[in-house]
Amino acid sequence: MANDKEKTNFPAVPGWFDISTPDSAQTRAFYQEIFGWTINALDDTYAMVSSGDGPPSGGIGQAGPESPYVGVVPYFPVADVEAALAQAEKLGGSVKMPPQDTPAGRIAVFTDPDGNNVGVMSS
Repeated sequence: MANDKEKTNFPAVPGWFDISTPDSAQTRAFYQEIFGWTINALDDTYAMVSSGDGPPSGGIGQAGPESPYVGVVPYFPVADVEAALAQAEKLGGSVKMPPQDTPAGRIAVFTDPDGNNVGVMSS
């Protein structure tokens, strides 16, 4: 196990979630109906979701042939996306989506040793 200086401090609660799907229109309608989410489509490929009038807490995106993953990914806030990815790799994970800048901050996705997709984000 890594010593305390090498650990990345992950909050226990995701700061964002993302659902990547081959049919985003159908998925948006499904989650809007089941949870009553407010859907704000930015374009044909991505929509922000929130509960009622609150700020967005996630998104639903259109997966294409080049998409790095399909499914639900929780994003955990970290101070340094690159450091978190390096630590994930050191512990047996692998990078699924390299770091990239978004309007909400820097994000990346890794898989844990069991193959689960996990995202990291920094503002």
